[in-house]
Amino acid sequence: MPRNTHSTAAPDEPSPGRYRNPLACYFAATRPAFLSVTLVACLIGLATAHGSGVTLDAVTATLTVLFALVAHAGGNVINDYHDAVSGADAANTQRIFPFTGGSRFIQNGVLSPRQTAVFGYGLLAAVIPAGLWLTWHTGPGLLAIGIAGLFAGWAYSAPPLALIGRGLGEAVIAAGWLLVVVGTDYVQRGSFSVLPVAAGLSYALLVANLLFINQFPDHLGDAAVGKRTLVVRLGPEVAKWGYLLIAILAYGWLVSMVTIYLLPQHAAAAAITLVFSFSAARELIADASNPAELATPIKRTIVAANVHGLLLAAGLAFGRWP
Repeated sequence: MPRNTHSTAAPDEPSPGRYRNPLACYFAATRPAFLSVTLVACLIGLATAHGSGVTLDAVTATLTVLFALVAHAGGNVINDYHDAVSGADAANTQRIFPFTGGSRFIQNGVLSPRQTAVFGYGLLAAVIPAGLWLTWHTGPGLLAIGIAGLFAGWAYSAPPLALIGRGLGEAVIAAGWLLVVVGTDYVQRGSFSVLPVAAGLSYALLVANLLFINQFPDHLGDAAVGKRTLVVRLGPEVAKWGYLLIAILAYGWLVSMVTIYLLPQHAAAAAITLVFSFSAARELIADASNPAELATPIKRTIVAANVHGLLLAAGLAFGRWP
């Protein structure tokens, strides 16, 4: 492995020699702590199917969750690679590790860019056989969902599209995690339904807010290499209001779906997480231009998304549907 040439690495960041087992090293490079948002999205998809009367198949459900996690891990690694190639992560001196600024595996000399690229694209390639098998057993619609998901994972950070640098990162993230919910439901149901869209959009928007708030500590490094995220384009003092807007849209969507009887009333319990989202919004509005103060609202955003999704899944799975 390459030598560590990064002189400003924080003590808790990865470093050469820390991972004596190569498997542990590569596993850590996927940023496994952040894969929970995909697991929760799968639970929502399974819950919409089960709650609306579909009998779940344990084998296909397990494979769906497993390979959705592998796809997310591949997307994380690929994003690290392209942020290293662009110089965005190297230029990021205001990062809040481990939440922003990438995994630091390349910058700190733990993995080379080539090792990272091969690993990331290998993970995405590994998803294809499982996706084809699931398509064979469920229906051709899953193929379209899978292709769209893989495309989003690639186009998010890879040139020539690099959609996050075009101010479209939040839209890609929301669409990608909604696809996870829809795809998981489809595998069980064998057909498309409006229910996973109605159920999953609020969660997908809260996941998008996690990406959005992470851009604030990173915006100077992003701007230095021409990575024009929404925060770079608008500036922190204008962009900060976008977080509150996304949160309002998320909770408004959930309440409206329950109100029009598309979702069971128990699903509305997930709206209790607005306490985390709105307090994070308040803190972001106060400190948008002060990255050192954003660790707490970032943590609240992570809690808001994950707890919202878990409560939503429980309400969908065990609530009384209209």
